[in-house]
Parts: sequence; C-alpha cells; structure tokens
Amino acid sequence: MIHRLGTFAVIGLVMFVAVGASSARADWPNFRGPNHDGISSDTGFKKIWSAPPPVLWEKNIGSGFSSFACVGDKVFTCGTKSGNQFIYCLNADTGATIWEQRIEGEYPESSGGDGPRTTPTVDGDRVYVQGATGTLLCLDSNTGKRLWKTEVSNAPRWGYSGSVLIEGDLAIATAGEKGGALVAFDKRTGESKWRCTKDIAGYATPYPFTFEGKRYIVGFTGQSAIIAEAGTGNLAWRTEWKTDWNVNAATPIFHDGYLFLTSGYGTGAALFKLRTEGDKLAADEVWRNTNLRCKFQSPVLYNGNLYGSDERALQCVDFMTGERRWHKTRIKHGTVVVADEHLILLTEEGQLQIGQASPTGFEPMTTIEVLNGRCWTVPVLYGNRLYVRNLEKAVCYNLRP
Repeated sequence: MIHRLGTFAVIGLVMFVAVGASSARADWPNFRGPNHDGISSDTGFKKIWSAPPPVLWEKNIGSGFSSFACVGDKVFTCGTKSGNQFIYCLNADTGATIWEQRIEGEYPESSGGDGPRTTPTVDGDRVYVQGATGTLLCLDSNTGKRLWKTEVSNAPRWGYSGSVLIEGDLAIATAGEKGGALVAFDKRTGESKWRCTKDIAGYATPYPFTFEGKRYIVGFTGQSAIIAEAGTGNLAWRTEWKTDWNVNAATPIFHDGYLFLTSGYGTGAALFKLRTEGDKLAADEVWRNTNLRCKFQSPVLYNGNLYGSDERALQCVDFMTGERRWHKTRIKHGTVVVADEHLILLTEEGQLQIGQASPTGFEPMTTIEVLNGRCWTVPVLYGNRLYVRNLEKAVCYNLRP
C-alpha cells in the first residue's frame, strides 16, 4: 500500500510539473496573444540582465513588420524574399525553417519600410495571413500547403496591416470601401459570409468582445470606429474618428462595458460606455483627451491602467479617467507587452527595458541593447523566450533563469 501510494504521489507530482510547464508556455496564436490584450501568461522568467540574454537563434527573414504567432514548437512570422512577401514557419528551438510559402509580390514602401505588415493567425491545423496589398491565404499550419486564397482590394496608403481574426467559424479581415470595412469568410472554405459598411480601410486588427451575452467585432477604419455583430456583420454602432492620413492603427480595447480608442498625429484617445438600444448599441463618451496618442503601437490595459509608448513618450494613463499617471520622455513608438506583473518594452532603437508595471512610475531593472535599426514590431514572450525583430532580422533570446 505504501509503495502504491508512493507511486501515485510520484505520478501526481509529474502531472503537476507537466501542467505547470504547460501553463507557463500557453500558446500565442495571433497578434497580441490569445486574449487579444498583449498580456503573456509566462511567469518565472529572469527579469534582471546586465548583458544581453543568451541568443538561441537569429535569422534574416527579410523586410517586414510582422510579429510572431507561437504554437507548440512552431513560430510563424512574415518577411520578404526574392521580390515577394513570404510567410515562414520556424522551429521555436532553433529558428530552422520548417516551411515557407509565398503570399504575394513584394510591397515597397519608402517612408516606413518594405514588406508584409500583418502577423499570422494560427487556428488548429490552419494558419491565416493577409499580404500588404490584399491577398488573404489559409494554409495548412504543418506543411504550408495552400488550402484557399482570396483577394481584397482598397488597401490603405501604407498597406494592409491588420491581422486576420478567427471568430468561431469565421475568418474576419479588413478590406475597405465596397469590399467591406470588415469582411468575414468561412474559415474552412473561404466562402464570403458578410461585409460591414463601406468605410475606408484602417490599419488595426479586428477586435472581438462580448457585451451582454452577445459577440461583437470592432473595426478601426480610416475615418471611424465601427462595431459589427459577429455572427451577421450587421452594423451595431459607428462613430466618426478622423486622424491625419487616416492612420487609425492601435488596437481598440474593451473592458467591463467600456470601449477605448486611441490614435496619433495629435488626435488622442477616448473612452466610451456602451449600452444596448434596441437591436443596436449606443455609447456615451466618458472622457476624451490627448494624454495618450498612439500612432501605430497598441497600449496594454493592466490592473486598470493603460501602458503604452505613443508618439511622444512611454506613458501610464488611468483607463477610467484618462488621467496621466506618469510619462518618460524620449521613449516614443516603442512596443509593450506585460508578463508576470512586469512591462517588457522594446524601444524603436532596439533597447530592451524590463520593469514593474506600476501606476506610480517605471524604473527598469534591465536596460540593454538587443537589436539595432528600426524596431517597430511588438515582441512576444513565449515559453520564457523573447522573440524580437527589426526590419530585416528575427532574434530569439532565452530569458529562463
């Protein structure tokens, strides 16, 4: 009996360790992670570094701004190769190419940078990606085999930048104008299911949320914010939101009945309280100011505060009031994720900063150079490994203690 109990204890311990390891390596299947919020479930990673962490691998993947989708032992991202936009499936441990697939022709853009802008979206055995000029692909995530393809047009000035959203049986993307500000396809077949409004395309990824038991999708278009019913595409709410050059790119944020929007070029941010009005939605503006002006980087909402590196500074702003808690100048256009109660900041010059996520201030415990060149792509922390990139190169750093 003692022996059997001991055996069960060992089995239980093994299961506990396995579950713990699994929970620390939760999949990151799409832009901003499984909850679309930029918060990683990773814990226990080393937060204080006096020198760059060990490099597990680095790889030239060609020009692009695509971030990383991480599922199991695979990492998906995009770049430019041989005059074309490509999606790559890489080994998470070594960076070796498992497969690659052409998306569409090269996308040249002199003011920001060439190449694809969107991050692949993984859903089971399929991966979805949209090229900068409008090719939308569904591929086998294990082999890269093309399963279906469709084209959308009316790309904004700097190319399609919003990633594909998987919502139930739908793959939802941005098209614009007569193609639909938001457009939904059957994720298995590519069959068109619905289109919502003819607003011009913006740059943000479609964003899902549940309000009073019903699913909705926010589209941040070139001149507005729209909310569509997820199942039907029916327009539930729309508000004008005009920004210079029609650059509405930061991901909207929904929390506890409130919707947050922010843009750059001096536009600022606003918070709306949603309510139902018949079969539509209505919204009351709670606050609007210019304390947070995110041109193309998305802030993270954590414990009631928004953390983001906008067109002026790294900032913390109270979600409910819009009040600025603190700001650090000369850190603009950086990318932020939150993990284990800490901010992980990558500046646009390639400096990594790690510090406590606190409304009282930001004092980084780590400040080290990990990249050079233009770094506008949000990093991903997955399995205590930090995936970062500049315009041409992806690097995987080991943050394990």
